[in-house]
Amino acid sequence: MAAYAALLSLKYIIQQIQLHPCPPISFDQNQVDSLTKSLNFLQDFLEGYSYGSSISREAVDVLESRIKDASLAAEDLIETRVVDQIHGGSTAHGKKISSSDFHQDLEMVIQDMGFIKKDVMEIKENHIGIEDHLLRNSSTLGGDGSSSSPSTRQNAMVGFDDLLIEVMDKLTERQSNLRIIPIVGMGGIGKTTLAKNVYAKPLIMQHFDIRAWVTVSQNYNVQDILIEILLCISKDESLESLSAKSEGELGERVHKSLWGRRYLIVLDDIWSVEAWDKVNLFFPENGQRSRLMITTRLSDVASIGSHGIAMDFLNEEKSWDLLCRSVFEEEDDCPPELEEIGKKIAKNCEGLPLSIVVIGGHLAKSKRTREHWEYISENTNTIVNLEDNERCLKVLQLSYNHLPVHLKPCFLYMGVFPEDNKIRVSCLVKLWVSEGFVKPINGKSLEVVSGKYLQELCDRNLIFVHKRGSYGNIKFCSIHDLLRDLCLREAEREKFFYVTRLHEPTIPQGINTQRRIGIHQSMSEKDYHPDPVLHSLQYVPLVRSLICNFEERLPLLDFRLLRVLKVDDKKLLNDNNRQYDYSVEVVFRLVNLRFIAIQSGRPKSSGFPSSVNLLWNLQTLVVNGTWDVVAPCEIWNMTQLKHVHFDRLELPVPPTGGKDDEFVLENLQTLTNIRNFKCGEEVVKRIPNINKLQIFYFEEPQGFLSYCLDNLGHLHKLESLRFSLYSEKKPPLNNLVQNFILPNSLKKLTLEGTYLKWEDMNTKIGLLPNLQVLKLKANSFVGPEWETIEGQFCNLRYLLINMCSDLEWWTTDSSHFPRLEHLVLQQLDKLNEIPSGIGEIPTLQSIELNLCHDDAVISTKSIFDEQEDLGLRVRVVARDSHFESLAGPNFQVETWYSEPTHGA
Repeated sequence: MAAYAALLSLKYIIQQIQLHPCPPISFDQNQVDSLTKSLNFLQDFLEGYSYGSSISREAVDVLESRIKDASLAAEDLIETRVVDQIHGGSTAHGKKISSSDFHQDLEMVIQDMGFIKKDVMEIKENHIGIEDHLLRNSSTLGGDGSSSSPSTRQNAMVGFDDLLIEVMDKLTERQSNLRIIPIVGMGGIGKTTLAKNVYAKPLIMQHFDIRAWVTVSQNYNVQDILIEILLCISKDESLESLSAKSEGELGERVHKSLWGRRYLIVLDDIWSVEAWDKVNLFFPENGQRSRLMITTRLSDVASIGSHGIAMDFLNEEKSWDLLCRSVFEEEDDCPPELEEIGKKIAKNCEGLPLSIVVIGGHLAKSKRTREHWEYISENTNTIVNLEDNERCLKVLQLSYNHLPVHLKPCFLYMGVFPEDNKIRVSCLVKLWVSEGFVKPINGKSLEVVSGKYLQELCDRNLIFVHKRGSYGNIKFCSIHDLLRDLCLREAEREKFFYVTRLHEPTIPQGINTQRRIGIHQSMSEKDYHPDPVLHSLQYVPLVRSLICNFEERLPLLDFRLLRVLKVDDKKLLNDNNRQYDYSVEVVFRLVNLRFIAIQSGRPKSSGFPSSVNLLWNLQTLVVNGTWDVVAPCEIWNMTQLKHVHFDRLELPVPPTGGKDDEFVLENLQTLTNIRNFKCGEEVVKRIPNINKLQIFYFEEPQGFLSYCLDNLGHLHKLESLRFSLYSEKKPPLNNLVQNFILPNSLKKLTLEGTYLKWEDMNTKIGLLPNLQVLKLKANSFVGPEWETIEGQFCNLRYLLINMCSDLEWWTTDSSHFPRLEHLVLQQLDKLNEIPSGIGEIPTLQSIELNLCHDDAVISTKSIFDEQEDLGLRVRVVARDSHFESLAGPNFQVETWYSEPTHGA
């Protein structure tokens, strides 16, 4: 995996240099062609090599290690040359380096790549496969610890009683056609246990004429699957006689045996749709209410059925219940002095049943003293990973082994973030791109491809959605602690990254060769001393990535090759201690940076240094803590820039004439918190592919004509716009409306302080064909009445209206918002009611009212009562408690400054 990541990263560096309008170094084209040819060959090999038995795992590791080392050597050579050239042609020690020396050194690396390519070609020509013991041995594990057929002993089915009933209902319902019932979830979540408990229920045994259980696993064999089914169906069959038959003969016998009878087939631990496609033709649709039940970790496999069960983590109460059942006979058997610490241990398992059962098994056979249980609570993950011959870790390892090679670097990278961290997806996909992990796809930006990688990992239940945005997009994600431990273990084995252990007394061995380092300080560590960590960073000359939440400012001057610097932890930003502020002047000396996310104090002047132009490959620039900064004109020369965020940034007018007039920022996708944005023709020409724009204005409204807001309509790739006006006086409406033109490409629009009239909605916004999210914030629209018309808001999914305090009457119809899913109304003191037509929108899923007029709440309750059966959810935040009596299922009521009150 590390070899593949290194190959991709090297190819990315070469591409960036070749495509750069002013490349910092030049290549010999013959060398580049030779190197690229070898890299493409080795990449194809790593993506597609087959598993055989002629080469050991150790031999594979040696081969991949050679590929990785050669790629990293080339990377070091090229990037060192780039940095030296930008700093005036000298090395870090002041020594001049000649072009011929660089080309000679690169030639040696190319020759090394050639030798590796030759060895791989010999392997391929001789049809020598590569044995992956981890994969081959995985079938013996039987998925979540199952055997090839279900044992008669049922594991404790604690916490999933509702799911048990739901699955049984699906199996026994009266629909006569064959139905497929998938059970999907993370490894260790209890899929096989649930299926086994259902399979062994007397009701199920009586309901079906035939039952058969087969564990498929990663390395499946169709013939073996058919034999297992026949052995379950008939006691007269023997393994010896069936093994002599062909796949076709076995399939025909299965089909005939099932025809005309009501059958239940369980296919446990399926890892691919391909496996399903190869066996499903043998299961007849016989109109007998037969059922197929499958268990899988993969959402795409689960999609072959339409009546699936998605298994989630246990809550704290059910986790404690399961732990008690694993340690004691009954929950009441737990000694009172162990209950509090026991609940902490259960909570540490984060709702994963396998983890709870494994730690319960350890507790059941160990000392039942408070001291020992406190030790367990402080080391839960470590003990779970080691207990029962690493059973838990092996189950999770299967999911990693099964990943396509292009997803493995991205998954392992999740381990570089702190434990229990909620990771902002917009940041994560940018990091994957900056690290060089993303394989280019024609016609798609690397960020879009990176987003698809994330979705794939979510579909495989390796990354979990924590929060979605108004688009329905994934906004924050997380990873289970045990999966993070797996990432750390694999990353350490492959030297992919290193996360410092805060209490290490000595400098870790091999730290000097690390490329990526994570430093995370727990906010609860009061006695933490940073000196060992800071000292160890003196020995990492090759480091490319630093991801930290750390109360000390890191020394940056020696990190000449650094590409990723992320030190903007929000918990630390809220602290009054400024010792972790970073000087942009210092950071901008690290000219190899691609990704910068820092907390910085106010720069020495109102602008930040023009030396930013030396960051030849900077893609993401995030600087928090700085206000009213003016960018230098050189920013318009930074052709690799993709994403720029400051607390307040003012952009200069682009230079015209001369060589600086040539540059177009074709890669620029995001500009956020831009003050007094001037959208003149020169600016529009320079940012043709801008996708997200957040702009705000503080000047008096008579200045709007100079900002050329009509040119916003020429930003044809713009999908997300936030426009805010902060002015002490209400602007003259005619000037603003006349000059406010929006592009048809917009999908998300947020307005604040614009003082538009509601009638302008019909001409300015309602006709936008792609608009999905509309957020109307304080004083964005004024006037007492909004009357919508048909034929507008054709694709609007999410509507928020906040502090438009004049609004009293809203007249609309369900056909005016044909696809609306979520309605959020906040602090509308005068709005008399929610139009009844809103409740008739067939796609509506939720309504939220926050501190609105009492009559609006009452009308919402009427809508809810009419639409409750359709699954409508309502959340109300009121100023006093008299609405709490309305609370019920799916109708949540909260009183201002009080805890939520839920219905039974």
